[in-house]
Amino acid sequence: MANLVFNRALGLVAYYGSLPAANDALLAVPIETAGIVSDATMRDYHDLQTLLAGASNEQTTMGRKTLTGVTVTVDDALDRVAVDSADIVWTGATGNPISAIVICYVPDNTAPNDATAIPLAKFDFVIVPDGSDIAATVADLYRASSSA
Repeated sequence: MANLVFNRALGLVAYYGSLPAANDALLAVPIETAGIVSDATMRDYHDLQTLLAGASNEQTTMGRKTLTGVTVTVDDALDRVAVDSADIVWTGATGNPISAIVICYVPDNTAPNDATAIPLAKFDFVIVPDGSDIAATVADLYRASSSA
């Protein structure tokens, strides 16, 4: 499950997870270990462009991955909503070490734009790419519940 949900995305993750637009997508962006900012700083970024303009760096050798198999499930019995996806795999991953994966909502994946990509959640994911395949197992992308 996510280590943090960005302030702008609170309450919107389930909506964006439903992929409401014609060409939208959820995108996994690996963040390098060197320069990564604290969660307290990162959560205040409102778009991917601003996040990457700060001290945090995208690990571009591995590259971004579009999430597949995204589902949103409303669980009335447990009073919660869960967003899930298929695992994320980088084949033959190389490059600088990473410490996190940021999941962003991209309104138009046919013409992605970092200024309109909304960071939804950050996952701690510490790995040193060594040319082997890297899989990020997604057990719960996001889960929100209410208490009555």
